[in-house]
Amino acid sequence: MTHTILMAVHVAAGVVGLLLGPLAVTAAIGGGRRNAATGAYQAAVAVITTTALGFVVLDWRAWWPFVILAGGTEAAVVAGWWAARHRPPGWLGRHVRLVCGSYVSLVTALAVVSWGSPLAWVLPPVVGAVLVERAAHRATGHDAATPARR
Repeated sequence: MTHTILMAVHVAAGVVGLLLGPLAVTAAIGGGRRNAATGAYQAAVAVITTTALGFVVLDWRAWWPFVILAGGTEAAVVAGWWAARHRPPGWLGRHVRLVCGSYVSLVTALAVVSWGSPLAWVLPPVVGAVLVERAAHRATGHDAATPARR
């Protein structure tokens, strides 16, 4: 029963995160504007992370890889929020990379549970890294090797 409830909440939050992720990414690329969609995206990721950790508690052997994915995804969302809020030098590029990276993590998790192939662990991050870097470049007008402008 616990597993069923946890799964229902996890899937619902995952659907919300996957649907709102593009809005959060667009807001990040547009200069880190915060809106209801970005807040809801952050909340969905927090629920996904919490329920993923619940699965780990229930069955460590089957779910342990998701500790890394869930923890990294939550860390990216929190760090992206922090960068946008505090705006340290180079914040926009970091913010875009973190928010977009968190979405790549959600897509990776979906691919892993849908395909069940080792390729699912590799393909979304590889393709995502290229797309994320292009988005950060578009948002900031420079690449990672160029010092950030203020």
